[in-house]
Amino acid sequence: MGTLYLVRHGQASFGADDYDVLSPLGQQQSLRLGEYFRFKGLTFDAALTGTLKRQLQTYAGICKGMGVEPAASPWPGLNEYDSHAVIEAIHPQPLDKPTSPEMYREHFRLLKQGLAQWMAGVVSPRGMPSYTDFVAGVTSALDHVRKTCEGNVLLVSSGGPIATAMGHVLATSPETTIELNLRIRNCSVTEFAFTPKRHMLVTYNTLPHLDAPEHADWVTYA
Repeated sequence: MGTLYLVRHGQASFGADDYDVLSPLGQQQSLRLGEYFRFKGLTFDAALTGTLKRQLQTYAGICKGMGVEPAASPWPGLNEYDSHAVIEAIHPQPLDKPTSPEMYREHFRLLKQGLAQWMAGVVSPRGMPSYTDFVAGVTSALDHVRKTCEGNVLLVSSGGPIATAMGHVLATSPETTIELNLRIRNCSVTEFAFTPKRHMLVTYNTLPHLDAPEHADWVTYA
């Protein structure tokens, strides 16, 4: 039996012109997680990452903290959905950049509605695959791990693919999968035990590397 560690990327640049870049805090989160893995004596026999910048930067930070050279297999099926396209599919009028709690709440309210409609096949967000194909990209990575890997495996991705993996393993409803997605914290660790036949949930959305009081303000969601 092996263990798959699914890590969400560090804090990205929400509200900036290019979201797909780690913030300075996101870089620190990634490095700290790698340091934690090294402290625990954890090594990885294989690694997969999406191909988005924030995912690759997170993986690089983890490797730096562990003191190892990056050696992950790129897996485009682990890339995140386009949240702007999801919202645009149900709300064509451009949204202003959120600058207040009310605007942030409106953003995520629309995102939840858009995700539900995309998952149900009601809308087809611009430039995105169908939800069926999105799920297939995630499950292809899970299948690869259980069929070809053993020991400890690291997977660095985003909230959407990790929640989709959870939904696949636990057979959750679309509504539950969306809630799981929006609760996943930056650089959090979700663990699956795996055999050649299946994956089994062990932990979800944990931050053991940020337990110390000095890291209390390092916990983020975007």
